Amino acid sequence: MSPNKGTIAHSLQEKRIDTLRSSLPEGGLFAGKQWLLSPKPLPLSRKIVEQLERLGHQLAMFQSAANTLYRQSVKGKAPAWLASYLDAGKPQSIINSARCPALWEEIPRIIRPDLIWGESGFSITELDSVPGGIGLTAWLSQVFSEFEPSVVGGADGMAQGFHSILPDGADIVISKESADYRPEMAWFSGQLNKLYGNDAYRVCDAENYQPAHRAVYRFFELFDYKNIPAANALFEAAAHGKIKLTPPCKAYLEEKMWMALFWSRPLRGFWSAQLRATLRQRLADYFPYSWILDPAPVPHHAELPRLGITDWRQLGEFSQKDRALVLKMSGFSEQAWGSRSVRIGEDLPADQWKEAVDRALNDFPDQPWVMQEFKRAKVFNHPFWDESTGNIHEMPVRALLRPYYFLSGENAAKPEAKLSGILATLVPSDKKIIHGMSDAILVPCTLQSA
Repeated sequence: MSPNKGTIAHSLQEKRIDTLRSSLPEGGLFAGKQWLLSPKPLPLSRKIVEQLERLGHQLAMFQSAANTLYRQSVKGKAPAWLASYLDAGKPQSIINSARCPALWEEIPRIIRPDLIWGESGFSITELDSVPGGIGLTAWLSQVFSEFEPSVVGGADGMAQGFHSILPDGADIVISKESADYRPEMAWFSGQLNKLYGNDAYRVCDAENYQPAHRAVYRFFELFDYKNIPAANALFEAAAHGKIKLTPPCKAYLEEKMWMALFWSRPLRGFWSAQLRATLRQRLADYFPYSWILDPAPVPHHAELPRLGITDWRQLGEFSQKDRALVLKMSGFSEQAWGSRSVRIGEDLPADQWKEAVDRALNDFPDQPWVMQEFKRAKVFNHPFWDESTGNIHEMPVRALLRPYYFLSGENAAKPEAKLSGILATLVPSDKKIIHGMSDAILVPCTLQSA
């Protein structure tokens, strides 16, 4: 590149940073949180974009199958221990709401997987039914579309997707526990109203909310229901068809243990009955092998699958080389989201790893933990704007992709899944946990030019 071309390219990058900074909403997008700006989105090949477009349907079918499998367990047509695992630690009122016959077919209308981008492809570390980042991804897609016409989902894709699942407007009910995301949803509701009509979409405080004859987008975790006086009334109104509520009150679908259940040999026949062979193979490619840490005794002549041990306590004796494993709470706890409970085995000293294993086993059955094979993300360079110097630099990063799928259509069991945007979280390459942080770069994804 000639010096002149290099100067022009750098000038264009600076203009993009100026555009991003001047376009930030006055109230920000995350309460008290910052991230690094970049002039460059994350380009994806057409093959990868098409793969991610198909993934939405695949995950919708998986969640629908999981929903059916739980129902079969409750009715005695599948092993009773399945529902026992999924209902562990939950109050009876939440269990009863989840089992409402009128809502049996309902699954969350937004699915967002966390995709680690490795050398050999993508690994799904978890599925989020109450995802943050909706407004942020919408804003990034909108701003970057001014200078990148190939943003995945388009400038208004996130708004169009949200409108497709709640076309008549909705109250977006946000709890104090999720308050960090209130600014982005306040901005997002304003964009929805600009596109689809004044006050059709409103942000409401969950703690003060009174159910009305309006659809509701539940932006609060079910474990937080005791702090939300109207929660039970809200769930009952949805059960009687008085309001539309998404995601539904189905705490069992929000458990991280579903990947372990997918790999469970005793359930292989049930998955085969629900999912065609090609889809099961595709999901097996995405899902890291996972275990539920149930301390029930194992016969002396048996071993825990793929681990070569006969007792979970022996896991605490693994050497650092053998600890390419991740422990995390399965769900229904404030510690089960935002990577708060994540423990990466090879990063911990031996005593801390043993302590983490012991805690996971001691928490069972009221608070199940899961363990996954650790999947390492590949490293590549990406530019960012350094606010302290006012210059643009490159940094070696690892990527977590978060595609947002909106499931529309009247058939709750077979909804249409549309990819409406992809948020890329790019963290410094020395970070093992890829999650939102002040030194992360957040950008949308674009279709790479041929």
